[in-house]
Amino acid sequence: MSKSLRVKSVSKPSPTIGILTVSDDHQSFRGNISNFIDLIQIGQKLGANVFVVTTDELSLSGETTPGFSYDFERKTWVKEHLPIPNVIYNRVPNRSFEMQPQVQLKIKSCMRNKRVKLFNPSFFNKWTLFEWLSSTPETQKFIPATHQLTNANELEMMIRKFPTIYLKPISGKAGKGIMRIDHRSGKIRHPIKQLNFQNNRHTQRSHYTTMSTLWNKIQAYRKSQDYIMQQGIDLVKYNDRPYDLRILIQKSSQGKWKVSGIGARLAGDSSITTHVPRGGSIEDPAELLTSSFGEKRGNFILRRAKYTALLIARTIENKSGQKLGEMSIDLGIDTSGQAWFFEANSKPMKFDEPHIRTKSLERLIRYCKYLSNETSKKVGDK
Repeated sequence: MSKSLRVKSVSKPSPTIGILTVSDDHQSFRGNISNFIDLIQIGQKLGANVFVVTTDELSLSGETTPGFSYDFERKTWVKEHLPIPNVIYNRVPNRSFEMQPQVQLKIKSCMRNKRVKLFNPSFFNKWTLFEWLSSTPETQKFIPATHQLTNANELEMMIRKFPTIYLKPISGKAGKGIMRIDHRSGKIRHPIKQLNFQNNRHTQRSHYTTMSTLWNKIQAYRKSQDYIMQQGIDLVKYNDRPYDLRILIQKSSQGKWKVSGIGARLAGDSSITTHVPRGGSIEDPAELLTSSFGEKRGNFILRRAKYTALLIARTIENKSGQKLGEMSIDLGIDTSGQAWFFEANSKPMKFDEPHIRTKSLERLIRYCKYLSNETSKKVGDK
């Protein structure tokens, strides 16, 4: 990456979009670099100037700010003075960086500044999401029973009520740290509780006959992290492996929520979740739902899942009071065809399905153009 800081013309194309991330000592900035390059390339195609800015160097005064553009001919990043972006796409890569005081100050200053428009200012909090959605009449029917994990007595009450319980870190990512408790009672004197702990690609299993020993193990696994406990859903299966749906929701060139794509995630052989980093696989949702419910009912469930995801996205935005432009939503489908909300991510990982990937990049740039008020005429969303 070039170390020189050159000055680029400050005449503004329509619009200027800054991808916000944090600095890095080894490669100048952190984040999904290939994703940033794809966005810059699509921006060029759609008439937008896209570049990377960091929280410690972004300047909101004057006419220019240090930033990084990408030289496609030399395949290298170039640091230069660039126009202050009029739209900022927040891609600070994880919660620990986002919570740093200097990063928080920069994000808040962007939100207050009238010259720029920043969207998706923060990661979601799992517990807050469930509070919002379970208290809203239109969405509460999609929410599994969910409570904060506070003590052994309340966990025991959940275990007695549901045969399967999931424990999820409030600030978790990609399924890391999730636990599942399976309760087997029957006629045995001491009911057995199986605890499954997912870390990296492996699932550790252990069995307990008392709540005190189970609780001690859970405390050792969770350490100081805050968790929620949630009713387990009897998910529909394909080849004896459960699957769920991941739906990408984005704002369009008219600022309206749209479904950009929907994929299915099939759980790995020994995984307790469907996350791909934990051994899950990417599948076609129509094929899996057709296999489970038949073509006609499968198509209906897929359409209803898209409608449900849009309803949830609008509710989250309304409750948050923030400007949001995209999110991914995980929905589970139970054996009766009912949809259940599992998670929403305000900084979704890229979808590997090519048709979803292309559409998501284009829609993101078009939404940025909408935000910048550079689109003077209504352009039909693609």
